[in-house]
This record gives sequence, C-alpha cells and structure tokens, in this order.
Amino acid sequence: MRIGFDAKRAFNNRTGLGNYSRFVLDALVTHERQNQYLAYTPKIKNGLFPDFPGESTRLPQSWFDKKFGAYWRYRNVTRQLQKDKIDVFHGLSHELPLGLRAAGIGSVVTMHDLIFERLPALFNPIDRWIYHHKFKSACTRADAIIAISEQTKRDLVELYNVDSERIQVIYQDCNPIFKYPVPEEARQEIVEQYGINCPYILSVGTLEERKNQMRLVQAFGQLPPNDWQLVLVGRATAYADRIREFVKATKLEKRVLILENVPTDHLPALYQHASVFAYISIYEGFGIPILEALNSGTPVLAAKGSCLEEAGGPGGLYIDPMDVADIALELEKLISNPQLRDSLVTAGRKYIERFRGEHIAGQLTALYQEIANRK
Repeated sequence: MRIGFDAKRAFNNRTGLGNYSRFVLDALVTHERQNQYLAYTPKIKNGLFPDFPGESTRLPQSWFDKKFGAYWRYRNVTRQLQKDKIDVFHGLSHELPLGLRAAGIGSVVTMHDLIFERLPALFNPIDRWIYHHKFKSACTRADAIIAISEQTKRDLVELYNVDSERIQVIYQDCNPIFKYPVPEEARQEIVEQYGINCPYILSVGTLEERKNQMRLVQAFGQLPPNDWQLVLVGRATAYADRIREFVKATKLEKRVLILENVPTDHLPALYQHASVFAYISIYEGFGIPILEALNSGTPVLAAKGSCLEEAGGPGGLYIDPMDVADIALELEKLISNPQLRDSLVTAGRKYIERFRGEHIAGQLTALYQEIANRK
C-alpha cells in the first residue's frame, strides 16, 4: 500500500501533535516496511525530523500552493495524492483535506482530544468555532477514526454523535529518549544545575490552569515536615505568576522550584532522578508525561476523571484533582513509603509494553489495510 500523511506538525511542531506525528511515521518506517509512506507538509523546519527519508517527503508544487500552504493542506493536496497513487491518507492531527472520497482515496483521522469542548472557558471563542468545524467535519468525512484514548472515544460519541463502531482506540508512545538510562554522574550534574539538592516530586507541563499545578503546590504545602522539594517544569503563563505569589506567601521558596526553558535533553535526567512524578491535570486527551515517567522508572501520582488512569495503569496512584486534601494524602503515602514506590515502578514497567512502537505500527497497518479493502 501507499499511505499518505498530513505531516505538517511532524516537520514543524516540537511538542504534542508534532511528537505524535513523528512517532507514528517513525514506528511505521521502522516496523512495517512492506508499505510506502509519503509525508505531505507545506514547509520543513530544519533539523526537526531529519531521520524521515527525504525522498518520501512531499511539498507544495505550484506557486499558489507554496504561498497558501493552509489552503493546499485543506483542498489542493488531494491532487498530489492522486498523482502519487495514494491508497489511504492519514490526517495525524484532527484534520482531513477535502475531496478524498471523490478521488478514490481512503481516509483515517486521528482525534487527540476535545478539551476545547469540555473546558470552553479556557479557549478563545473564535478558536473554539474553528476547531469545532474542522474536527467535526473530519470525523464526518473519514472512513475511520483513531482516538488516542478511550476517553477521547467517549467524547467523540457523546459530543459529536460519532458511531462508536467507526472509532478505533490506538495509543501512542513517548519520545524514545526517555527509555535510556542517563549515567549517574551526568544525571547528578544536571539535577544540581537546577538547584535540586534533595529528594523531589517532579511535575512537567505548561504552567496553566488546566494542568492544575496550583493545587499540587497547595497540597505539598500541607504535608508534614520533610526534606523534599517540588519541582515544576514547563512554559510559564500568567497562571505561573499566581503560583509564585502563593509560594512566596507561604514561605515555600526554597522547597518549590519553577523551571522554565528546560532543554528536552535534560528532561530524562530530571525524570529518572525524581522520586515521584505528579501530573494532576483536570482534563487530558491522553497523558504522554505519564509514559515518560513510567519509562524513567518513576512512580506516578495522577488525576482521576479523564484518561490519565489509562496512561498510567497500575504504575500510579490516582486522586480527585479538585481536592487538595486528597492530593496531599496520596503524596504523603508516596513520600513515606519507598516500598510502595518500588511496587508502582515494577507494575508500570510491565504496563507500558502496550505502548511500544512495534505493537502500534501493526495496529495502524491493519487499519489501513481494512480501509484500502473497502475501496
């Protein structure tokens, strides 16, 4: 089969959707070599995805399409797909171009989350309108839909009235850099560079209201006296300023560290050296940081109520993300009980086998074949 991909984010986005797109393409090229994979992108950011074969990358051809890349992705790319004899096209991030069915090309779209529908107050109204139109349109026109979690599948059924039979849950894995141990000396050097000098709880994610770091800090402040630190890593927003004000008011400056602009290649050391990883986001489509923690051999504290229990399985404890007392109670269990932490690490290492690239590439190929057979 010849499979085409909307690969804009694989070549231009360093985080979430870009990581997913690169993971899918890399897993397929590595483990399912019997097919041909062509990646379509309006532009390429140098150095972001150098391992993908250049001869399999497709850019806009005409002056108009190069000038108006968004329009090319939405409509005109279909002509290139026909010329390239694509059997199935995979929209990796909520979108599909027009005209695929009329062109005789099968289609599948990955839906990551509907957070903007669940938590509309956190999004600009115009953005919500655009997302709603694009996401729902793609679901309507796709031959099949991939949800990255059971939670996203439930949201699609409830909010968009998608037939559950059209949705297949196929997970993803994290960046492979989290699978390799960092030498102890290098790990210690990185940790000390950030002023970490005792056991610590790590939390990684944009500092924003949905990620709920304020309640994590409040819960940490309620713990009995201990020599632990809480380390928050992520891009700062106005919400981070509120956290800093609380930290100062409660005299936690030496115990709560907020780190911005941490290079990706430092994260494995921070994860692996942490004693606990906390990710108590109010709502998520999946929860890649939890996989990063489990691959790092770090036990997890995560939130109930969306998909984080799917991501962490038996490798974590789970709390009500709105209940500071509940968060503090489970944190105290993890801090005071090294045997519990060890048992969670052991269980987590077994659980993450289901997210391996080889397994997921096989699931994707089976779905592409099913779609191609319908033509």
